[in-house]
Amino acid sequence: MQIIETSPTDAQAAPLLEALSQILYTKVGSSGQASFRDWQESDPSHVFVVLFNENEAVGCGAIRPIMSQVAELKRMYAKHSRKGIGEAILRYLEAKAQALGYTQIWLETRKINTQACRFYERNNYAVIENYGQYVGNNNAVCFGKRIDDLVSEKEL
Repeated sequence: MQIIETSPTDAQAAPLLEALSQILYTKVGSSGQASFRDWQESDPSHVFVVLFNENEAVGCGAIRPIMSQVAELKRMYAKHSRKGIGEAILRYLEAKAQALGYTQIWLETRKINTQACRFYERNNYAVIENYGQYVGNNNAVCFGKRIDDLVSEKEL
């Protein structure tokens, strides 16, 4: 598997993002696209990645700043379940966020999306208070994780 940093408008990323939007709309009644519209491609703190397996784009994810020390995780998607795609993308984005100087990663998903909730809990994310646009949204659940003390794979 190989991860490349690219743009959400990249031709190989577009089908992944469309599939994610359709799945989210079916599961939770919202595609999630509205909360990703302010993406700033020229800002190096906005990082979008695509994971390839044997030249097939099979997953994507992104981070962007929401506070000086906090990155927000967005648009996580794995085309195939239980193949390590999500974990590989998450580890890459956590390491990238740490390299950019963030100490935490926050994210939002919907309570009804139990598969996503379990994924983040398995990866040591804990429920936090809803932040930003999610404050007061009883359908949303937010997660956070400290990343300032993560050990890189090179140090293992």
